[in-house]
Amino acid sequence: MTDGTAEEWRGWRAATEAALYGPDGFYRRPEGPAGHFRTSVHASPLFAEAVARLLCRVDEALGRPPELGFVDMAAGRGELVTGVLAALPADVAARTRAYAVDLADRPPGLDHRIEWLPKPPRGVTGLLFANEWLDNVPVEIAEVDPAGVARRVLVRRDGTERLGEPLSGAEAEWLARWWPLPAEEGLRAEVGLPRDEAWADAVAAVARGLAVAVDYAHTADARPLFGTLTGFRAGRETAPVPDGSCDVTAHVALDAALEACGVPGGRVLTQRAALRALGIAGARPPLALATTQPAAYVRALASAGEAAELTAPGGLGDFGWLLQPVGLESASLGGLLVDVPDHEEQ
Repeated sequence: MTDGTAEEWRGWRAATEAALYGPDGFYRRPEGPAGHFRTSVHASPLFAEAVARLLCRVDEALGRPPELGFVDMAAGRGELVTGVLAALPADVAARTRAYAVDLADRPPGLDHRIEWLPKPPRGVTGLLFANEWLDNVPVEIAEVDPAGVARRVLVRRDGTERLGEPLSGAEAEWLARWWPLPAEEGLRAEVGLPRDEAWADAVAAVARGLAVAVDYAHTADARPLFGTLTGFRAGRETAPVPDGSCDVTAHVALDAALEACGVPGGRVLTQRAALRALGIAGARPPLALATTQPAAYVRALASAGEAAELTAPGGLGDFGWLLQPVGLESASLGGLLVDVPDHEEQ
C-alpha cells in the first residue's frame, strides 16, 4: 500500500462529513435517503401515526400550550413531519408549529406549514424527534495496533485505510469510559463523542417537552468487537467508501448520549416496547372478520403486517429509542418514561 500525500489521508469523521454533507455529498442528492434505504418512516404510515400520538401525549402533559412545536431532525424529504401533521387531530394540528431540519434543500411541494431549517430552532415547547439522525453524525474510528494501542483510523476517498496517531484527550477518555478496547490487534470502535455533543445540543433546544432519538444502537454491555461502520447504496449494504456515492453510517451508543445531555429522567428502550406503548402491536385481526367484513379484514391484515415489521425482533423492533423529557413528569406520557418489565420488551 502506498502512503499517498498527507492531504489524501484523514480521519473517518472528516471524510464522512465531506462524503455525506459536502457540496456533492450523498445527502444532497435529489432522490433523498428513501432512494437508498428504508427507515421506519418509509416502512409504514403507522410510524408517523405513532409519533403523532406521542406528540398528542406531550401536548397533554404540557397543558395544551397555544403553540405546540414538532421538530423533525434529519427530515430527508419531509416524509415524517408530513405524515405526523396528517395524523394529528384537527385541534392539535391547528396549534402545531412544524419544523423540518436538514442540510438538503427544501423539497418542492412540501406543505407550506412546515418550516425548513438547517439547524433545530431554540426554545421549543413540544416534541423533537430524531429518527436515524445520530447514526449519520460522523465519528472517528479507533483500531488497536499490534502493540495494543488504540489509534485513529485514517482513510482515503476510495476507502483505503491505514492507522494514524494514538487517540488522546477527550476522545481517549470517551473510549475508556464507553467502549474500552482490549489490547488485541484489529479490534475497532466508533468514538461517539460528536454524537453525544450533537444530542446534548438538540436536547438543549427544547425548553419544555420531550426529545427522542431513534436509531440502530448498542449499549456498554454488548459493544461489537469490530465496530459497525458500513455503507448503504440503492437498498443494499455495501462497503463504506467516503466518496459521496453511498451512505456511511454506524450504530449509536445511546447510553453514552443519554448521560451526555445532563438532564435527568431519560431512558432507553426498544422500538418494539415504545411502539407497543403507543398502540402499535401487530396483532392479526380475528378471522371471523373475514366473513362478516372482508374488506375491513384485508385492511386490518395489511396494517397488522406493517405493525409487525415495525416491531419485529431482529429488525426494526430492535432499534433503540432514547427518550429525554425536559420539564415533564415521568408519569405524564402513558408509561413511556416508567420502567417496562422485561417480558414486555421482548
